[in-house]
Amino acid sequence: MPRDPHTAEAAEDGAAEHPFAPFVRTLGRGPGRSRALTWEEARTALRMVLRGEADPHQVGAFLMLLRYRGEDPDEVAGLVEAGREASGCGVEPRVAVDLDWPSYGAGRTRTAPWFLLAALALAQAGHRVLMHGSNAFSSGMPVPEALALLGLRPAEDRAAAARMLDAVGFAYLPLARLSPGLDRLLGLRTLLGLRSPINTVARLLNPCDARASVDGVFHPPYIALHLAVAARLGRQRLLVVKGGGGEAERTPLKPVAAHLLDRGSEPRELALPAILAGGARTAAAGDFLPVWRGEAEGAGLATVLATLALGLLALGEAATPAEADARALQLWRDRAIR
Repeated sequence: MPRDPHTAEAAEDGAAEHPFAPFVRTLGRGPGRSRALTWEEARTALRMVLRGEADPHQVGAFLMLLRYRGEDPDEVAGLVEAGREASGCGVEPRVAVDLDWPSYGAGRTRTAPWFLLAALALAQAGHRVLMHGSNAFSSGMPVPEALALLGLRPAEDRAAAARMLDAVGFAYLPLARLSPGLDRLLGLRTLLGLRSPINTVARLLNPCDARASVDGVFHPPYIALHLAVAARLGRQRLLVVKGGGGEAERTPLKPVAAHLLDRGSEPRELALPAILAGGARTAAAGDFLPVWRGEAEGAGLATVLATLALGLLALGEAATPAEADARALQLWRDRAIR
């Protein structure tokens, strides 16, 4: 708990100070006096929020001050630990997962979740893929709707996700089922008008301690933050890319820089080439099911193949971007269409 010697500002009328107030004060005291929370402070603060021990006014102030100050790696690492604790991460029975795939995009120009088809193709190739997320602020086709088109459904809880992973190698667990508390905090965007650091926390949960994660961000500055937090948390492998709508999705129309953290070494940048020649194209949402069935190509298929290569690089199943692109094409051709 942060301590502040300037108690007059905290409680001028002599009333007892709320236990959560020091966290807000630490973040908001002003230029030269405020600071980021330490790892332990951030963990304690979010624990209190998720247990309902902070007043709603304090929660809004806390989230917006965190955003305004800029997200600090140690601070976010503490928030992630509290989020994982509230989500039941690391508890028995363990759920075996190879690739963690967060999906929290909110792009206004999105059409369909092409990354979902890439994840399913990886699952068919023998990799256990857990996708978790929320599409509450996306204007495109949400993942649950896309799953229904494919004859699949979201998991109701961790146990159901484990059964789906055993059956088909893939499961989608909505954040609302994984952690209702974090989902409610994400939903405050409708009241606050801005995203909060909870978006970053959700992306970095890795709820089943997968050996690898593939992650998308909205803006390039978040790449370094995600890599730094993952390193502090001792994650094995993380591949981060600036993707459409903040999703882990690679555009095939232009070169993309992916950033790989492999535990024990410094993060490195991978230059991924464009794989679709010609002018700009838009992948139509109506092509989603035809692409999976092999009845359509174009920008939709190219996006799936490009994103499938991202997953292979994240898993360490390909050493170079060229090898990843070649293997992605072969895995796609070998998939079984249900």
